[in-house]
Amino acid sequence: MTNLSGHATPHFVRARATSGITIMRTSMMIAALLLTPSVARADPPKLAVFDFELIDTSLPGEFYGSRPEEARLLRISEQLRKELTDSGRFQVLDIAPVRDAARHANLQACGGCDLKLAAQLGADLEITGMVQKVSNLIINLNVYLRDVKTGAMITAASADMRGNTDESWTRTMSYLIRNRLLAPNYGRPE
Repeated sequence: MTNLSGHATPHFVRARATSGITIMRTSMMIAALLLTPSVARADPPKLAVFDFELIDTSLPGEFYGSRPEEARLLRISEQLRKELTDSGRFQVLDIAPVRDAARHANLQACGGCDLKLAAQLGADLEITGMVQKVSNLIINLNVYLRDVKTGAMITAASADMRGNTDESWTRTMSYLIRNRLLAPNYGRPE
């Protein structure tokens, strides 16, 4: 009888250990890379958000002043700063060092003083805003986002509101933040 045990091919052949990359190792490396947060993320742009200004051409504003509106201006300015900070898309800077100079200038018509003030803060971008009150029923809120280095307007957003209440001002600002400033691709050329 002939012994064939040395010539028979076993059903299960043990794989030789190799030093190369196997499919399993490659899969584990890809999974680890996908699950690891990116270390090379760029810091969000530094943003100076100036307090909003009021143009009140209404009859009540002429006779009684604009005290309620002035308080609302501060409220929506802070609302904008908070929501943009919370979004994580911007590093909102404290404007305290230049706030007094900004309040004594008409930022919409000062020949670029807003850009100079934002540059003093080290900002990459800056936002100015204006509320125009024609009457208690016709009020317009405008937001302007500009590049500090070039002075170029990145985007402008505007919304009309009906009714001169804290709620209408807050809701209008929320609308502009959500549907304009933080909307995907808003202000980018196609």
